[in-house]
Amino acid sequence: MTLLAPAAPTLQARRARLAVAAVFLTNGALFANVVPRYPQIKADLGVSNALLGTAIAAMPLGALLAGLLAASAIRRFGSARVAAPGIVLLAAATFLLPFAPSWYAFAAAMFVIGALDAVVDVAQNAHGLRVQRLYGRSIVNSFHGVWSIGAVLGGLMGSAAAGLGLSLAVHLGISAALFSAVALFAFRFLLPGPEDAERQATPTDTPQPARRAATTTAVRLLAILGILAACGALVEDAGSSWGALYLTTGLHTSAATAGLAFVALQVAMTIGRLTGDRVVDRFGQRTVVRAGGALTAVGMGAALLLPSVPTALAGFALAGLGVATLVPATMQTADEIPGLSPGTGLTVVSWLLRGGFLLSPPLVGLIADQTSLRVGLLSVVLAGVLTFALGRVLDNKRP
Repeated sequence: MTLLAPAAPTLQARRARLAVAAVFLTNGALFANVVPRYPQIKADLGVSNALLGTAIAAMPLGALLAGLLAASAIRRFGSARVAAPGIVLLAAATFLLPFAPSWYAFAAAMFVIGALDAVVDVAQNAHGLRVQRLYGRSIVNSFHGVWSIGAVLGGLMGSAAAGLGLSLAVHLGISAALFSAVALFAFRFLLPGPEDAERQATPTDTPQPARRAATTTAVRLLAILGILAACGALVEDAGSSWGALYLTTGLHTSAATAGLAFVALQVAMTIGRLTGDRVVDRFGQRTVVRAGGALTAVGMGAALLLPSVPTALAGFALAGLGVATLVPATMQTADEIPGLSPGTGLTVVSWLLRGGFLLSPPLVGLIADQTSLRVGLLSVVLAGVLTFALGRVLDNKRP
């Protein structure tokens, strides 16, 4: 039997792909501008590691409470109208952070940021999967790779602003204006029409017992995918919430150097995601994700065993590379689970992913206050081990 290659994407599909990539870029860059400024924010607010972690946890808490509303918002307004204008609202929310007079106010602003980010995240992934269906091959990892490019860009902007002593208000004002303009320009080229326009029709006459069995299997798989996604969230959060503090307090580096922990993780993750589609097509999601889990555990474990600035940066880099394809794999798998209505699996796994971001900051902060941040970062090693163990549920078949 002869297999036909997918037809070349249309001009509209190519423009939509670039537009979705631009939205992912702005989403990655906006909050990444804030991350290298955590040491300054912590000093300005005069709080402990546990209180800072609790305030940071308000962001995933807001995401958890708002995340399940994403599907309804997308059905009502369309993923394009939720994603791009949502970036503008997200930019405005980040601009509130410099004016927080207390950690309570800082936590409230983080809550709003998390709520907006959760809805935008589901919408941009839903729209990206629409474009992927037009292409007829895997491109979802590249979108997450562009998100990582945005995160690296934002991290570098934040590190430079910290090194130059630029005020938070000026720094985040520039960031908000710049990336809002990019998102609004991209909005013009996103796909029109209903959200299921690119999906193939599926039979609706499945017998009831078979439907119940499929639903039970889907729920079980969603739970495992959610744990895998939470492991990816924990590893990413280790670089964003604690990387700069670990280098500052544990290894006594400067503010500009400390920001490089987050940058190292994001650079490696970017490389992994930009090359991820080809690697996954060749070896399969299961093999790539499980190998990445092993790499995360071994890399961060060695960095914590032999603490120094070079080993710490290498450890964060290997952790970022190890989980590069993990979150895209869980989202794509969840969106294709039989027996679920379109968008349901993606929304649920995205919601569980936010649970990882919610639990990670206070957990690591509490361990750090009781022992040390070095011990707290052993959670990254545990996440790598869990990823290796649970990654077997993913499929190794080629598209």
